Amino acid sequence: MPFSPAFEALPDDSGRAPGLTRRALLASSAAGLALLVAGCTSSGKNPAEPVTDRQAEAMAAQVRVQAALVAAYRAAAKADPALGSATATLATQAGQQLDRLRAAAPGTRSSASSSSSASSSAPPAPPAGQDAKAWLAAQVTATADSHAAACVQQVGARSALLGSIAAGLRGQAGQLT
Repeated sequence: MPFSPAFEALPDDSGRAPGLTRRALLASSAAGLALLVAGCTSSGKNPAEPVTDRQAEAMAAQVRVQAALVAAYRAAAKADPALGSATATLATQAGQQLDRLRAAAPGTRSSASSSSSASSSAPPAPPAGQDAKAWLAAQVTATADSHAAACVQQVGARSALLGSIAAGLRGQAGQLT
């Protein structure tokens, strides 16, 4: 396609075409990059996200829900040793998720105190005559539902953690059904 004369740059008195020079383009690109980098980096401080009492209570509740799931994996393994062997990796993942939740929950840094409070209640067990695998799948699904509902009450990393764990538990439930 031929170049339209209406868009041709006319030379100025210096004999060069007016407009954006390579030097001006380079300078503006460097300035733009500097602004981008300054806007996308932190100030060096890592302020903790403010946590309301309601968010702290909701997160503590999710720690208890996850602890109940870890206990459910143990109970299912006790009721059906073959299921326990088959779900050992899933049970380990649930325990790791519990550790992450405890670390993220405001005011619950000590896993020993959380463990003792979680173990003080009676552990769940599959009802007599019910398939342990189906019961465990229901426990995993209920925990995923709880985390998914709670994630909208949180902000930032805590919300992302709950959402991620909920998604992982949905995968576990799929493996159990």
